[in-house]
Amino acid sequence: MRNLNLLIVLVGLFALLSVNVEAKKFDKCSLAKALLAQGFNKADLRNWVCLVQNESGMDTNKKNNNRNGSTDWGLFQINDRYWCDPQDKKKKTSNECKIKCSELLKDDISKASACVKKIYKRHGYRAWYGWLNRCEGKALPDLSKCKL
Repeated sequence: MRNLNLLIVLVGLFALLSVNVEAKKFDKCSLAKALLAQGFNKADLRNWVCLVQNESGMDTNKKNNNRNGSTDWGLFQINDRYWCDPQDKKKKTSNECKIKCSELLKDDISKASACVKKIYKRHGYRAWYGWLNRCEGKALPDLSKCKL
């Protein structure tokens, strides 16, 4: 019995080590630093952190299937009907950002950041219900303790 338990533990450990993890869960300070590194304006960080908290829970691996058949992808919950290619022949997409949606699920947020800047330039924060419902006109996250 002991050998069987050891074998189960070893197989489980091997499985965990074999998985290629590319997602990242941020906290608000690490997110703010990452956004600054991607060229986001420091004055807007509190809005972006609030948006990301409420859209994806600050998880790059977040996917949300919508009632209309589209999917929101990654940290910023970028929609595949308009902005990225889900690589699903059944789904139509405009792919305005010229990116595979799977790129939005990686811990390297450079491609997601470039795409989200394009969305913001066109629609502002109003493109995201998480921002509209939980950030607009409300107290934004405190980043004063973050070393930015």
